[in-house]
Amino acid sequence: MTAPGRAHRRSVLGTTLDALTMREVVAACVAAVDGGGRLDIGVVNAAKIVGMRKDPELRRSVLDCDLVLADGQAVVWAARLLGHRLPERVAGIDLFTELLGEAERRGYRPYFLGATPEVLALLIERVRRDFPGLRIAGHHDGYFPVEESARVAEEIARSGADLLFLGMTSPKKEIFVRDWGAVTGAKVVHGVGGAFDVLSGRTRRAPRAWQRLGFEWLYRLLQEPARLGPRYLKTNGRFLLLVAAGLIHQGRGRLASSVDSLE
Repeated sequence: MTAPGRAHRRSVLGTTLDALTMREVVAACVAAVDGGGRLDIGVVNAAKIVGMRKDPELRRSVLDCDLVLADGQAVVWAARLLGHRLPERVAGIDLFTELLGEAERRGYRPYFLGATPEVLALLIERVRRDFPGLRIAGHHDGYFPVEESARVAEEIARSGADLLFLGMTSPKKEIFVRDWGAVTGAKVVHGVGGAFDVLSGRTRRAPRAWQRLGFEWLYRLLQEPARLGPRYLKTNGRFLLLVAAGLIHQGRGRLASSVDSLE
């Protein structure tokens, strides 16, 4: 289907983003389910933008999605600095819960794919408690070999799922969506990353104030400094360098334009 953000796309640091609000994205998902269309949703944060520049397969998988959304506040700020305004951050976990609410109200059937069996069981328990009217199509953990992807996709198709949520790491989830998303028959496919861990209670999400300030990454770092410290130091540093390089390039472009206008 034609994604609603195509007319409002922004190119930021070599990544194409859709300039849409949460309300507009949810409306597009409802239209896809009700209209028999199909919508693949990709979300990017600073780390993924860095990763996409050195992993061509991840880059293709993300940019092949019908919608690519700014999951991280740092991406929204970088876009604005570079002159490409995005209306707001559309966090993957927030979109996930919004769509669960819509699914409960409209009778859509979600399928949950990802995490360990233990985390997945806790997630399903939480979802049933928070959305008692929700009809769950099925669920499967994310620890299956690549060779079994076709079988898993066919299992999802047999479940009759309208929505597919993938709580898997990158680039595995993006590659699964690219290669098998259509086979699942789901009308909306959304890779939610670590949202399964958060909703299951395994990890805590940053308070709203931290989220608004763009410090959600710092909150996660304080929970797991040994594991996340080296990764954040590397990816956040590279992201800042990319933004700086983009600003320098724009400055040179404006200077060249000014010189040309004087000739």
